[in-house]
Amino acid sequence: MDWQKLYAQVKLASPAGLGTPIIIVALLAMMILPLPAFMLDILFTFNIALSLMVLMVTVYAKKPLDFAVFPTILLVTTLLRLALNIASTRIILMEGHNGGAAAGHVIEAFGNFVIGGNYAVGIVVFAILIVINFVVVTKGAGRVAEVSARFALDSMPGKQMAIDADLNAGLITQEQAQLRRKEVASESDFYGSMDGASKFVRGDAIAGIIILFINIIGGFIIGMAQHGLPFGQSVEIYTLLTIGDGLVAQIPALLLSTAAALMVTRNADDREMSDQINDQLLNDPKPLAISAGIMALIGVIPGMPNLAFLSLAAISGAGAWWLMKQKKVAASAPAPAAAEEAPSRPPDLGWDDVQQVDTLGLEIGYRLIPMVDTAQGGQLLERIKGVRRKLSQELGFLVPSVHIRDNLDLGANHYRISMMGVTLGSGDVYPDRDLAINSGQVYGELNGIATKDPTFGLDAVWISKQDRDQAQTLGYTVVDAGTVIATHLSQILQDNADELLGLEEVQQLLDRMKASAGKLVEEVTKDVPMASIVQVLQNLLRERVSVRDMRTILEALLERSGQTKDPTQLTVHVRTALGKFILQNIPGVEDVVEVMTLEPNLEQILLKSMQGAPEGQLAIEPSLAEKLSQSLGAQVQAREMEGKAAILLVNPFVRAPLARLFRYSLPSLVVLSYSEVPESRQINVFAAIG
Repeated sequence: MDWQKLYAQVKLASPAGLGTPIIIVALLAMMILPLPAFMLDILFTFNIALSLMVLMVTVYAKKPLDFAVFPTILLVTTLLRLALNIASTRIILMEGHNGGAAAGHVIEAFGNFVIGGNYAVGIVVFAILIVINFVVVTKGAGRVAEVSARFALDSMPGKQMAIDADLNAGLITQEQAQLRRKEVASESDFYGSMDGASKFVRGDAIAGIIILFINIIGGFIIGMAQHGLPFGQSVEIYTLLTIGDGLVAQIPALLLSTAAALMVTRNADDREMSDQINDQLLNDPKPLAISAGIMALIGVIPGMPNLAFLSLAAISGAGAWWLMKQKKVAASAPAPAAAEEAPSRPPDLGWDDVQQVDTLGLEIGYRLIPMVDTAQGGQLLERIKGVRRKLSQELGFLVPSVHIRDNLDLGANHYRISMMGVTLGSGDVYPDRDLAINSGQVYGELNGIATKDPTFGLDAVWISKQDRDQAQTLGYTVVDAGTVIATHLSQILQDNADELLGLEEVQQLLDRMKASAGKLVEEVTKDVPMASIVQVLQNLLRERVSVRDMRTILEALLERSGQTKDPTQLTVHVRTALGKFILQNIPGVEDVVEVMTLEPNLEQILLKSMQGAPEGQLAIEPSLAEKLSQSLGAQVQAREMEGKAAILLVNPFVRAPLARLFRYSLPSLVVLSYSEVPESRQINVFAAIG
């Protein structure tokens, strides 16, 4: 039965989940049903305590998203104050003629103790609180929330592109990228919600002013007309009760408005507010010393409150002296013990003095040393490790470690990436700046150092870290110096992965395969020379085909090993076996594979050009190669603008020479042979190159 399912759901529901609905229903009941005076005292006290707790949570939150539910709490507390205003107005107008305690002891205490029982003073104090809350705090917080929401929304595309850049460079995992994307979206939602919630708080302040006048005028009329109170007594009773009620409501409102202002004006530092104030306000003794001197001068002027000024000057001067003493102690701390002097007689020369060429090397200038020093907060080592991990998973073998060393012969901000002792890339980075890369769709210019992105050659600007949000809002992709180096290294490793795979690495791959396919490895190594296996794997990596599927590769080698030992022909057969895997890893490929082909006449010309030419090369005229490159380049550019893959489908005999011919001039062009496309995939020819 349905009631049994409903019972089961209610039984399994958490009691904590009923809290919010109960509060909403209670708020509606407070607006409709009359409440006794003691219940009003409890609710007013709860309102003050809740406001203080929210303020403390705001102060100790390290970043705005740590208290993401704050806009909802702000709305609920505003509704609570309005409900209490309605309930207190009802009891003041109905029972106010019986004396100050008729509306509860909290309202009576605020009316008598806080303002001394003087309703004129109470009106002035209440007006000041309204001005502070409405004009200063609430209006300022609302403006900050509005601007923050706009900037957070405008900068979302740039932040998303920066996350994608870090993911592609291997600096973060897919799970970390999802968390960062969720945080970016949550930040935009938070500031948008704060912008709307601040309007509720502002409306609450306006409602407080209106309720004040309604209670005073209504109480004056009811007191004289219905209860026969004299004019003076009626004014005094109802005004004091109304002012007490207004103060009880406006003090929590001011606390929550302050909490909202603190929340939207916080920066993104992952530290508590007190730590930030200590580090940024009380870190330098000079401002304290100068302030102490100025207060001392004011304190010696005749007629001034000398004791107050001179006492504060003494305290400030003592604080400045203590800070200077602490800095001197830190500066005079003993340095690490120097290394013992080397013996005067040099040791004998040995093989240890002959340095081997580093497989991968990264040389940096002296200003980039803090980027690799973990003691100084450097994160470049972790990012390079992330690049190696990501590429090792994608390529199918362990990428060797990168040997990092400083080089005083380089520029202070220069770095150089080498492989087998040969420099493959270099550039200049600024650790104290961020690189804003022009992705082609930007809406303004930035102040900074104009440059080129060292990885892809795009226009870029080195900007100060304070301009990061502005650059992302304008559509730039903003990355830090460490990401620039890591991305450049990742691109170089992908372009030259075949040079990283040698005989030792292939032997390690085969040793690992023995655990799961020992017989297969044994047969392959018996029939195919190790040098041929290495060359086949290098041929695959040279065209960005991963060697993760070693089982399929070895089976294909074993299948064709009885017919040929030529690595080029073996590579053709292996690529055919890996056809599904190759097609799956081409970005932008849809269910229907859209390809370009060569016109039959052109394909025959290319086949004839290979006769008599060195193996694997095309002997064609330069003018023909140039025209072919221009035609293909136009098609590749059009496909890139559409976000689709540019695939050229050709005869298996000309595939490898064409791929080699356009490897650097058209890096995004994928050249496949007819045999590499699985029979299950549908093909659509959208262009024929002639």
